[in-house]
Amino acid sequence: MHDDSAAFFNALSGLGQILAIKLYRLRLADPPEVPMLPCLDHEAMLHEGIAPHAAAYILDKQSQLHEVVYTPRDHRIDVDMISTLNEHTPEAHTAFVEALSKRFPENQVRESPVSWLKGDRRVANACRAQVTVRDVLMGHDLERTQAAVERLQIISGLMEKEARAASWGSRTIMAPLIAFAGLLLLGAFGTETTARWMVVARYAVTIGGIFFLYSGLKAVQLTEMASRVWKRSAEYGLIIRERRRLGQT
Repeated sequence: MHDDSAAFFNALSGLGQILAIKLYRLRLADPPEVPMLPCLDHEAMLHEGIAPHAAAYILDKQSQLHEVVYTPRDHRIDVDMISTLNEHTPEAHTAFVEALSKRFPENQVRESPVSWLKGDRRVANACRAQVTVRDVLMGHDLERTQAAVERLQIISGLMEKEARAASWGSRTIMAPLIAFAGLLLLGAFGTETTARWMVVARYAVTIGGIFFLYSGLKAVQLTEMASRVWKRSAEYGLIIRERRRLGQT
């Protein structure tokens, strides 16, 4: 239990309405009556190298959605840009960050950037195509929202299967390519002069190796993005379950 976290949420409520809270290795002494769930992104990691933290979805006074992550040990507040992408205007986001800095001057306030390499926008767009986080947190038709979340979970499973198929395809083709490269190297050591066809073949093998290396890395990236979509759908499902438990409609 961290009293600092409870005090943080009490102070945060002055900036808007807290809609849901995610906890990673923290407990709140007197939690508010909102959906409470684990931080799935970090609970799935087993290396224990992540500091305990708490996150909250908050609706500001201009009805804009934001997510903040509070790490008590580091006295740091991160504003997550991905989970609420397209749920607030740039002006509302800037005003919210400034309000956080004024209300919590003893903490460092940072913005989590949108990463092209990790495919953050692709993940957010894939989720938003099926269901919005606003509907999950505030929508009145929970049955319809639950059905949309279930569709998203099915799609995420298909995404992961497609990514794994691409990965195995890359590995399958790499095996004969490596074998051919080995034969070329043996031929090079066995002769004093190198035939023109062998030079061309070596270049072809090198280019092919680079291509398949890229394909393998791309498959890994797609698998990771599919996993993130699945975790987002699982998080949405937990929020809806908590909303029902609390009698929210």
